[in-house]
Amino acid sequence: MNKLGTERASQAPVLIVGAGPVGLGLALELAYRNIHSILVDQGDGVVRYSKMGHVSVRSMEHCRRWGVAEAVHNCGFPRDYPLNQVFCTSLNGQHIGTLEYPSIAQERTTHDVSPEHKQRCPQLWFDPILAKAAAARPEIVQRYRTKLRGFEQDGSGVRAQVEDLESGQIETITAEYMVGCDGSGSTVRQGLGIELEGDAVLSYSVGIYFTAPDLIKHHRMGPGSRYWLVGEEGTWGNLTVVDAKDIWRLTVIGGQQRVEAKDFDAHYWLQRCLGSKDIPYHIDAVLPWRRSRLLANRYGKGRVFLAGDASHVNAPNGGYGMNTGLGDAVDLGWKLQAVLEGWGAEQLLSAYESERRPVGQRNVDAAAVNFSLTRPKLSYAHVEEEGSRGEAARAMLRRDMLDGTRQEWETLGVHLGYRYEGSPLIWSDGTAAPPDDLSEYVPCARPGHRAPHIGLGDGRSILDLFGKAFVMLCLGDGAAPAGETALAGVQAAAAELKMPFEIQVVPDRAAHVLYERRFVLVRPDGHVAWRGDAIDIDPHALMRTVAGWDAQTLLEPADHNLALSK
Repeated sequence: MNKLGTERASQAPVLIVGAGPVGLGLALELAYRNIHSILVDQGDGVVRYSKMGHVSVRSMEHCRRWGVAEAVHNCGFPRDYPLNQVFCTSLNGQHIGTLEYPSIAQERTTHDVSPEHKQRCPQLWFDPILAKAAAARPEIVQRYRTKLRGFEQDGSGVRAQVEDLESGQIETITAEYMVGCDGSGSTVRQGLGIELEGDAVLSYSVGIYFTAPDLIKHHRMGPGSRYWLVGEEGTWGNLTVVDAKDIWRLTVIGGQQRVEAKDFDAHYWLQRCLGSKDIPYHIDAVLPWRRSRLLANRYGKGRVFLAGDASHVNAPNGGYGMNTGLGDAVDLGWKLQAVLEGWGAEQLLSAYESERRPVGQRNVDAAAVNFSLTRPKLSYAHVEEEGSRGEAARAMLRRDMLDGTRQEWETLGVHLGYRYEGSPLIWSDGTAAPPDDLSEYVPCARPGHRAPHIGLGDGRSILDLFGKAFVMLCLGDGAAPAGETALAGVQAAAAELKMPFEIQVVPDRAAHVLYERRFVLVRPDGHVAWRGDAIDIDPHALMRTVAGWDAQTLLEPADHNLALSK
């Protein structure tokens, strides 16, 4: 999968370290913007175990721009498989309750707020889809079995020393910028001397990756995307669907002595999960890990930046980690393009941290809260018993466990409701910030927010107008003629800076109502930069601000911290 022997094999505008979904996503984002990159990874490009499976609606919108959305939708996960959350003592034990969620084919919740919908696509399939798309792009050089050994930077660029793990050869890759997408143990972050802050251990866990042919036929809990396993000690683990047929992941939660013991008995826990010793299975891997709530105190230094797990380590509860990382890649991607092409100021890259770090804080905190809610402090005595005493115990647990965990599965607010509050690149209109609800999403075109979706008359989404340039939307009947002179001023200001800029007239009253103003400036990443009923501001000041040249004074970011449940 290496693309070697080209003139860009050891030199490119951007060097990306780590070819997981975030590194691949960043490479695709840059290629979409005609920016070349080299992507290095010490692995061989083969994904052996699925540590993630949820691709959010916002991530699917990014995939839509990259041209891979259909491949993700058609990845092979059954479209008619219900995504229920099942609470039980084992797959063949006592049923506590079920939160019913529709299959992908039945998914309707996002149709009014996005042209896409969330997708179940395990990492076994998602990463190869991105890697195949990257291999088809001439702007991307993929170099697997290539390990970063060190790097240095100055005002002109970055020089990274890498080792070809097949030959042992050491060489230098030069780039103008480098991005570490190399996971929670990031070599890039350590090289920068950046620390992770927060809770290193929320719990000790071990993942048991196994295959069990047609497992659904061998138990009585019905289909589910996750099965929460409860015993008299409380919630001790969960079983997560991978391919909805044969491949599964059992996570055992407990103290360090339980899950990191040398004599850890994976067969015992797996058979306890299955509720039977007669179901055939094969254990493929047993991997201990630690659930964390960590955030990097910086998102980069100089010409080197961090994205994905290198900058935020989320508990997996809610599936925020990879999806937050793809958001990092998109935010950083257009800023790198702007600076490399000369129409954006270096301050744009400083604003990467001021925009994305509060989102990272919000999401690591939310995931930690989700985890705490899976283990309510209740009595679990008798929960596994037959008879009236067991029924009473399960009934007592049912409401708390089901209602308390809804936030983990109902996540539109997390994925669509984030905003860049106080960003120096956003021209505020003075309106009050709406509530930041993690589950509920109310479309909002206030500056800093994702520009909301609405269908256009030709079958496209208004989101399909965004991506390549700054877009000035002219909304409602007569919007363009009324602002013709002022629009020409904005267009001239953009041309002076050599910024990519388009005017899009949308003579749709519903769009005007949704966006609340007649003129709305949308950034290349699909976030609103400015809006107004008239273009009554200095167009040069506006365009210089959104391109980072005259960025407004950075305001204190909104407090997204969430109190952890005790």
